[in-house]
Amino acid sequence: MQLSGTYTALVTPFNDDAEQSVDFAAFDRLVEAQIDGGVSGIVPCGTTGETPTLTSAENLAVIERAVRAAKKRVQVIAGTGTNSTRSTIEASRAAASAGADAIMVVTPYYNKPTQAGMLEHFTAVAKSVNVPVVIYNIPSRSVVDLLPETLKQIAEACPNVIATKEATGNVLRAQTLAQMMGPKMTVLSGDDALTLPMIACGAKGVISVTSNVYPKEVSRATSLALEGRFAEARELHLRLLPVHEIMFVEANPSPAKAALAHKKMMTEVVRGPLLRISEGAREKVLRAMSAFERASS
Repeated sequence: MQLSGTYTALVTPFNDDAEQSVDFAAFDRLVEAQIDGGVSGIVPCGTTGETPTLTSAENLAVIERAVRAAKKRVQVIAGTGTNSTRSTIEASRAAASAGADAIMVVTPYYNKPTQAGMLEHFTAVAKSVNVPVVIYNIPSRSVVDLLPETLKQIAEACPNVIATKEATGNVLRAQTLAQMMGPKMTVLSGDDALTLPMIACGAKGVISVTSNVYPKEVSRATSLALEGRFAEARELHLRLLPVHEIMFVEANPSPAKAALAHKKMMTEVVRGPLLRISEGAREKVLRAMSAFERASS
């Protein structure tokens, strides 16, 4: 399995009802918009999908719906990581059985495992499934940082570990991974604002939040960079930069959902403890969207 281009870390739409149930009709619309926008793949049940607030049954239902909606037109990389090795194995096997093309496993959060603990965790998960594995390293959320040396050991032990979503916020890390791992490990940017410089250092694409809102434009910027057309890529990347930044004006995915609600694609309902963004933040999101759309017209 080759990974290249833009992969959208899908939000999970909710109905504005007492249960805040998953809005599968809106989810289908979102997936179609991504495919129409030219993304390479979709990533249901990542952090942006609010998986900590979904039940296990809901997680699996969202992954199954993503597989059905994609209809093999794009790759489906299902988020299955938890801070329990046993639970992650169960979720990963279920996602593979549901037809996901690959799984994405985040570094275990809260319980702060050592490098040796993460080596055992990821090795056990990867060996439990027969699909490709993407490792998601995001120290700002999980507290622990999977070091390049540990990632190399995991990849050597598990040939199906094929990629890493690199979200340390450090372009030098992407450079180190490309140098250390070479073609054995695909590096994907985990930060929209860093996609262009990371591709320049050897990354092959991005797992994006912004592409929920602007799939065509994010896909275009990524493709231009991968084609080596850096002047054009830089122009579009810099135009998108204020939008990338505003997606985190408050906790993700609340700003993205506000943007999608403005586009009448879904409600902006998020599950607690997250809240809908404040009115001041909403004004900033809408201003950034308006400025980007004017500049792109």
